[in-house]
Amino acid sequence: MAQKMTVALEDDLDGGPAEETMRFGPDDTDYEIDLNAKNARAFRKKLAPFIEHARKPGRRTGRTAAGRQRSAEVRAWAKAHGIAVSARGRIPAGVLQQYQAAKGR
Repeated sequence: MAQKMTVALEDDLDGGPAEETMRFGPDDTDYEIDLNAKNARAFRKKLAPFIEHARKPGRRTGRTAAGRQRSAEVRAWAKAHGIAVSARGRIPAGVLQQYQAAKGR
């Protein structure tokens, strides 16, 4: 037996039918709101002056040679002190704290 499921969006502002889900994310928090065409236009119109002056986030740049050198030093220090650290990837914060304490930083 086949089933058919229908999803009906409801405008989160006025309770009527909605045409789209809008996503936005101020203060590092993501939000979604379902809006009809009129409310979606109003939302975009209110945001337009801010978007006009905003920039899209860029990709993070690669690690620097100094960063790689520091990681190698921390790994060598950890190995010499019997602390297990993977050869690749992020160094655990606890290991970095121990390294910094040992080096007086």
